[in-house]
Amino acid sequence: MFNRKIRNWLGITLVTLTYTACSVPTLVQKSENKTVPAHYTNAQDTTNAAQVPWKSFFADPFLTALIDTALQRNQELNITLQEIEIARNEVRIRKGEYLPSVGLRAGAGVDKVARFTNIGALEATTEIEPGKEMPEPLQDYLVGAYATWEVDVWHKLRNARKSAVNRYLASVEGRNFMVTNLISEIAEAYYELLALDTQLAIVRQNIDIQSNVLKIVRLQKEAARVTELPVRRFQAQVLHTQSLQYEIQQKITEAENRINFLVGRFPQPVPRNTQAFESLVPTVTQTGVPAQLLANRPDIRQAELNLAASKLDVQVARARFYPSLGITAGVGLQAFNPTYLFKPESILYSLAGDITAPLVNRNAIKAVYASANAQQIQSVYNYERTILNAYIEVANQVAKISNLEKSYDLKSREVEALTQSIEISNNLFTSARADYMEVLMTQRDALESRFDLVETKMQQMQAVVNIYRALGGGWRP
Repeated sequence: MFNRKIRNWLGITLVTLTYTACSVPTLVQKSENKTVPAHYTNAQDTTNAAQVPWKSFFADPFLTALIDTALQRNQELNITLQEIEIARNEVRIRKGEYLPSVGLRAGAGVDKVARFTNIGALEATTEIEPGKEMPEPLQDYLVGAYATWEVDVWHKLRNARKSAVNRYLASVEGRNFMVTNLISEIAEAYYELLALDTQLAIVRQNIDIQSNVLKIVRLQKEAARVTELPVRRFQAQVLHTQSLQYEIQQKITEAENRINFLVGRFPQPVPRNTQAFESLVPTVTQTGVPAQLLANRPDIRQAELNLAASKLDVQVARARFYPSLGITAGVGLQAFNPTYLFKPESILYSLAGDITAPLVNRNAIKAVYASANAQQIQSVYNYERTILNAYIEVANQVAKISNLEKSYDLKSREVEALTQSIEISNNLFTSARADYMEVLMTQRDALESRFDLVETKMQQMQAVVNIYRALGGGWRP
C-alpha cells in the first residue's frame, strides 16, 4: 500500500511513499578457483625474473632506447592512458552520487490575475498593510538554496562507487599489461631485425663463394673439361642466391617499420647492434613458482579487479528492489517587492523526505539484476581462464627454451660440418673427383643450415623475451 503526499517548493515536487518490500530473485553464485600447480618444473626456487625492471633485463642500449621511446610515444598506450582518465572520472561521478547536492536559485516574475476569479477577488480585498492594497500586477522575487540527498540505506551508491574504483584499478592494470606486451613486441621485432641482418650477410658471403665456383667452372668449360650444363646450373644458383638478398631486404624494411610503428614515428632506419648475432647469449631466466603469477601478471590482477567490480554490480542491482530514501530541503526569501525581500516575514523553508520503490516496472529491474549476475559468473570464468592461460604460457616457454638450446647445439654442429664440406666438394670438383651436382647440393644445404641456425638463435632470444612477458615482467618502473 502506498500513501502519497505532494509538495512544491522552488520548482521541486516531493513525493512521499510508504512501501512494503517485495521479494528479490535468488542470487546464483559461483566462487573463483585460484589454485595453480606447485611448480613449472621440479624447481622450487622463488627467484623470479619478472621482478627485474626492463632496463636491467635488456642489456642492449639500442633496444632500451627504442623501448623508452615507445613508452612515451606509442599511440595505443596513450589511448589507454585516456581510458584510465575516463575511469578515474567515473569514480568521481559515483562518489558525488551519494554525497548531498546543494544548489542556488534566484528568480523574478510578474502575474496578473483576472478580477472576476476567486484568487482575483481575494487579492482585491486583501491589504498588505492598513490602507495599502495588494499591488496589481503582482510581482514575485525569489532567492534561495536547496539541497537533495539520497540516503544510502542499502549501500547501493557506495557499492557503485567501489565498483567504479575497482574498474579504474583494473584499467591501470590493463595499462601495465599493455606495457608488458609493448616491450615484448619491440624486443621480438628487434631480434628479428638482427637475425635478418645476419641472414643478409650470409647470403652475400654465399654469393661470393658461388661466384668464385662459377668462374672455375667457366675456366673448366674453356678447357673442355666440363660441358655447358654445369656452367648454366652454377649460374642459375648464383642468380637464385642473389634474388634471396632482395627478399631479405624487404623483410628488413618491414621489420624496421613495425618497430617504427610501435615507437610512434614515421619510417626511418632503426639503429641497432652490429655485434655478431650468432654470438648473443640468451639471458638465464628464473621462473619462480606459479603462485607468483597472481601478483606479477597485470592481466590476472585486472581480471581479479573486474571480478570484484562485477560482484559489487550484483549488489547494486539487488539494492534496486528495495525502497530508496531521499531528503530534500530548501531555505530562501520570497516577496512581491524587492524592498520586502530581506524582511523576516519573507523567509521560507521546507524539509521533506521521500521513499520511492519499484512497483510496476520490476521486470526491467529483474532483467538488470539477472544480467549483473550473469556478468559476475562470466567474470569468474574469465579470471580462471586468465590464470590458466598465464600458467600455460610460462610452461610452454620453459619447455621451448630447453628444446631450443638442444636444437641450437645440434644445428651448430650441422653448420660446422656442412661448411667444411663446401671446401671439400670444391676441391674434389676441381680435381674431377666429384660431380658438379654434389657441389651444388652441398652449397645449398650449407646455406639452408646457416639460415636455420640464425632462425633458431632468433627463436631463443624471442623465447627469453616471451617468458619475461609471461611471468609478468616489464611493467614495473
